Amino acid sequence: MKSMRRHDAVRSSWIRQFHEPRDDGRLTVICFPHAGGSASAYFSLSEALSATADVLIVQYPGRQDRLDEPPLEDLLEMADRATEALEPWRDRPVALFGHSMGSALAYEVALRMERRPGSDLSGLIVSGRAAPSVRQDRGLHRLDDEGITKRMVELAGTPPALLADKELLATVIPPLRADFKAVETYQGLPGDKVGCPISGYCGEQDTDVPRDGFLKWREHTTAQCTTRFFDGGHFYLQSQVPEVARTISRDLAAFSLAYRGEEPLSAAGRRSV
Repeated sequence: MKSMRRHDAVRSSWIRQFHEPRDDGRLTVICFPHAGGSASAYFSLSEALSATADVLIVQYPGRQDRLDEPPLEDLLEMADRATEALEPWRDRPVALFGHSMGSALAYEVALRMERRPGSDLSGLIVSGRAAPSVRQDRGLHRLDDEGITKRMVELAGTPPALLADKELLATVIPPLRADFKAVETYQGLPGDKVGCPISGYCGEQDTDVPRDGFLKWREHTTAQCTTRFFDGGHFYLQSQVPEVARTISRDLAAFSLAYRGEEPLSAAGRRSV
């Protein structure tokens, strides 16, 4: 029954799976895209991870095949909806991975998962974002279309072909503005902590993420927290998929061992990749 429920859930509006799962008891990693991002942003990462983990990707409303749905402007509502969509995987070990806005969303989903009986959350990997207790409102969601387009250029995470296509760009800006509002009006509670270990990734040259704010992720877990820095800016992972995938795979292996009580995670601290 559980297998059938998972099969049906992959076809749901919230969940995508690009590569065939093995369903052999190995970890499932659930990926949350950045602001304005869609499930396809993780296709290459999913492919690189598919040898060691089953990969699910959350698809937010208002983009790609969900373009006819209104985007959500509240990150907590997004977390509620995503958690419900992931219910069929509650009986097996999972880890969460998020980049930028996806990090805050993955964290809120982790909190919700751990509050439910029978949770098998083994670890959380966050990337390209300061800790939930750090409020970052740059007023991006209040910009006009031209201002948002300029911001997309600055972040260097959008394909030039999309930026040059005015018609396509018009379909991207509304969900991006909604995502900006969701993340800029969000602030996690300082006392909230997950019980699973956290691994934090950040681009060494990412000027969008304050270093001290990134290191505060260690305050949001009662378990171990490690941080790693990759060469590159805010979207470092786009050019370093193989290295990022290897690092995620190592973290997933450590999560699994710690989850089974076979080996403790290494002590918390900063490490560069």
